[in-house]
Amino acid sequence: MKNEKEKSRILLVEDEENLAVGLEYNLTHEGYHVTRAEDGRIALDLIQNQSFDLIIMDIMLPFYDGFELTEIIREKSPQMPILILTARTTAKDRIKGLEIGADDYLTKPFHLQELLLRIRGMLKRKQWYQDVSEIGPVYCFGDNKINFETLVCKTEKQEIRLTPHEAMVIKYLILHKGKIVSRKALLENVWHVSSEVETRTVDSFISRLRKYFETDPSKPVFIKSIRGAGYQFFDE
Repeated sequence: MKNEKEKSRILLVEDEENLAVGLEYNLTHEGYHVTRAEDGRIALDLIQNQSFDLIIMDIMLPFYDGFELTEIIREKSPQMPILILTARTTAKDRIKGLEIGADDYLTKPFHLQELLLRIRGMLKRKQWYQDVSEIGPVYCFGDNKINFETLVCKTEKQEIRLTPHEAMVIKYLILHKGKIVSRKALLENVWHVSSEVETRTVDSFISRLRKYFETDPSKPVFIKSIRGAGYQFFDE
């Protein structure tokens, strides 16, 4: 019986030939089935005609860039894990990538082992996300209603569609309702990365979730910060 990696199909969208060849070799060696696209137009055609478990893409691509592709993918496949891999290191680019629906963001140059760790974590999250039985497919708190199957949320402000990673973060907080969830716990159990990894990703996600669900994000009542400890979720 094949392991999960051997069952996982990865679309690699990268126009830098040497990097793409090296990544394809290493990912294949790890047991993944890799399909490569050198520009956004080819990638879009592959996405529309084949099924994948995870997409890795550069931002700077011919025809459609990584941001445009992410937005297109999110419209049709809200649960598809997307990892942006790019040389653009500014906070503005990182925030934009996460806001339009990327699940993770890794800047070049990077260590292969870190990339493999991110991939394994994303695939684990995808599998975990599919199990919604613990809290049911629909969860309500305050004036908010989250459908974890469609990722569509209705709030007092608007109707939105969460990214898979946003859904994973709020789901983890809900599953630990009333308990203090540390940043370390979120990194290790939602991102599946060591808590020693320096990242502001957790803070960015918490901030976005508050904008969605809190009447006044500066004075949260559902997702509270516990100074020096982490976050605590309340549904009333």
